[in-house]
Parts: sequence; structure tokens; C-alpha cells
Amino acid sequence: MKKNGINSSSRRNFLQKTALLAALTPKQLLTPTPEAHSQAVLDGNVPEMIEADGRLRLSFGEEVTVVPKGLQPYLLVTKTGTLVAQAQLPEKPFPSPRMHYSAALGTYISRDDAKTWTNIPLKPGENGLNLEGGGLQLKDGTLIALDTYITPGKKDGQGVGQLYTSRDDWQTVEGPIDVHFDLPGADFYASKDDGGHPHEALRLHRRILEMPNGDLLTTYYGWIKGDRTPSTYMPTMMKTRVLLVRSTDKGKNWKLVSTIAVGPEIGTEGLDEPVITRISKGPNAGRLLCLMRTGRELRESHSDDNGATWSPHQPRIFAGLDIYRTELWVDWLRTRTDSKGKLLDETNPDELRGAVVDPDLIELRSGLLVAAFGVRVPQKACWKYPDHSWNGNYLAISQDHGKTWPNVVRLTSGVMTTHYMAIEEMRTDNKVFVSYDLGAWGKNPRNSVGRTVEIAIKS
Repeated sequence: MKKNGINSSSRRNFLQKTALLAALTPKQLLTPTPEAHSQAVLDGNVPEMIEADGRLRLSFGEEVTVVPKGLQPYLLVTKTGTLVAQAQLPEKPFPSPRMHYSAALGTYISRDDAKTWTNIPLKPGENGLNLEGGGLQLKDGTLIALDTYITPGKKDGQGVGQLYTSRDDWQTVEGPIDVHFDLPGADFYASKDDGGHPHEALRLHRRILEMPNGDLLTTYYGWIKGDRTPSTYMPTMMKTRVLLVRSTDKGKNWKLVSTIAVGPEIGTEGLDEPVITRISKGPNAGRLLCLMRTGRELRESHSDDNGATWSPHQPRIFAGLDIYRTELWVDWLRTRTDSKGKLLDETNPDELRGAVVDPDLIELRSGLLVAAFGVRVPQKACWKYPDHSWNGNYLAISQDHGKTWPNVVRLTSGVMTTHYMAIEEMRTDNKVFVSYDLGAWGKNPRNSVGRTVEIAIKS
């Protein structure tokens, strides 16, 4: 593995062991555990605390394969601790008249605290659930999940989604059934996708929340009529906005509540890939908090009236990882070339800037907030040169309900990854399972992997 321009496996091993020792010293505020010292961790990626305030101790489990050959994982957890993981496979999906992802999706399940994972095969000829749309176990024990795609309905402003349910801890899954979205002004035909292909759908993304009164909330991204600002890197792809919908009948019917964030001038993609959580403790209990991708920095917004109105979206920068600080890596890139063999243009900020992608966000039962996010440095050249130390997967932890995030962990650094992540809390309080991928499209090997992270609050 090339690391900062030096190609040496022995140096790589030395750096890994040094990073592990640094991660486990009091200076970096991590507590050593037998797991953290195992050879499996030393041979894998070594977590590194890049910002800490001294109030938390973290310990890490072994890095394990979750979805073989999988990319861009998503997770669902049940109250028994069962974990369902899904990721893209290097295979084609089945032909289907309904819009579906361009790659087949592999789904795996663990019922032993993420130690082992078993494949859940697809039904013959069916592509099944795309878990990117989010899943949740309701208070009555029913598990629900939404496919990511909302396709055009029969009338203007109407959309059709698909709902899956399980009443036996994902032993069996019923569905899909069509569910209805009332989305006044929605434009299903505004844009192509990021590859220039037709994309006649809106996208549900990440999490479904059950409110105290039983209503369900979730987010999607897409367009309303008049949204016609091209993406900076794909002129046929229009910049998106992030919106909130509500269901009062356990997910069978959904109505538009509000636009969470819109900004044609923002980033390269507008606002997309949202994740939402509800803060249940502290001075702002009941607040909804939303993190969003822009193609550049992350943005965040909050609502204190159950989603009716939202604060102006603001950048959220974790641990000083400012993707606009190109002066920090321009020298490292000066002799490097693009995909066509041309030297990277240091006067072109689009070539040099980084990006933060697809955040995930949860409130733990203790009230801690945990965010997951990937950083690409640079945004495009990271695929050819993944070895910059910022390039990787991260966790951030907040003890004040999202006001500050003084504890940030870099889980991978300088390795090939798509930077997409997923997190869920396990049966043990403050124990999180985090999944990410190693590899990328057209690369071999490629796998979705994961590990446990235990968070102890110092007395």
C-alpha cells in the first residue's frame, strides 16, 4: 500500500502499529482492550482518534467481513440485536419494470452480535428491498422498511413507494406492498442520474422515525417543479433538495410536510443523501436534527416543531476536516496526473477540493449522538490516489445533543473506499456496530466490512 508516496509494506506495518499505539495511549484517550491488541486488528485498519476532549474512552472490535464483494452498506437493527446489512454486488439486477439500482444488492443477517453473517437469498427473479430507503422496528414490534425509490403515480404530485414488513425478527419478510406519497409540486422527470441515465424517481434515504404519537417521519431528496440548477459535474443532473414526509398509518400513506433544505448555489449536487434523528434528552428534547450531503461539505438543519419549519442549513465540519483547505494537499498532488494522464490543475479548485459523503446519524439510548461520514480528498482524484491520510471513514460523537462534536475517530485512512457508512446501536448500551467498505467499483478485492465500537463515559 502506498502511503504518502512511500511504497513499502514494512513501513505500512510500522505505521499501523505506531498508529495503534497512539490510539491506545492516554494522550489519545482510548482504553486498551484484548480485542484491540489482537492480530486481526493489527492486520486490518487501525482506528485513530484525531480529536478528543478526554471525557470518553473507546474500544474497538475486530474488523470483520459483512457483505462479501459489497459496496456502500446500509444497516437495520432489531430490538433483539439482530443486524441486517445490505450492499451493492458486482452483478446485474434482475430485469424489472419498476426502477431499481443498477447493481444487484446482497443482504446478510447476523444474530450473534455481528460475529457471523449469513446471506439472505433473493426470491427468484426479484430484486427485493433496497434498504437505502430506511428501516425501523415499531413500538408494537413490527419491522418495516421502505424501498429507496418513489416512482411517479397516476396523477400529478402523487408517488408510489414499496413497503416491506416482518413480524418475526426478519425470519420472514412480507411484501412489497405499494404505498402512496402525496407530494404536491413533485417533479419526477427533472433530472438524469449521476451517470447521465434516466432517473424518473425521487429517493427515500436512510432513516424512519417513530414519533411519540405513533406518526412516522422520513426524508427524501429530489425536485419540485422549477428546480433546474445543473450539477457542476453532470449538467444533465439537476441539484436536489431535501424534504420531509409523514405517515399516520404505519407507512401505508405519506404526505409532504416541508422542505428541510434547498440551495441551488450549494455544493456540486445541491442537498441530498439526508439522515434524520430525533433528540430525546437535554434542553432541546424533541428536536429533529438532519445532516445532508452537498457534494462538498456536510450541512445540517434542525426543527423544534416536529418538522413544520427548519433552521437555515449550516456547514458542519468535524475535527477541522475542511474539504476547502486545498493548500494542505496541493503539494502532495503537484506531480500527479488525472485519469487522462494530464497533470492535475492546481488552479482548478474543482480538481483539488474534497467532499464529505452520505452521513449517518443516530441517538444512542444514553443520549449520545454518533455520526458517521466519509471524506474524499480530493473529490475525484481519490479514486486514483487514495493514499492521503484524510481519505477515509470517520465517526464523531456528541455529548451535548449535537451542539459540539469533540470526539472524532478515523476508522480508515489512505485506503480505497467509497466512503459510505452505516451505524446502529447494539443490545449493549453505547456499543455501536459500524459498517463501511474497502475497495471500489472495478476494484478487487472489494468487501463491506464492519466492527464494534464501545463508548465509555469517564466518571
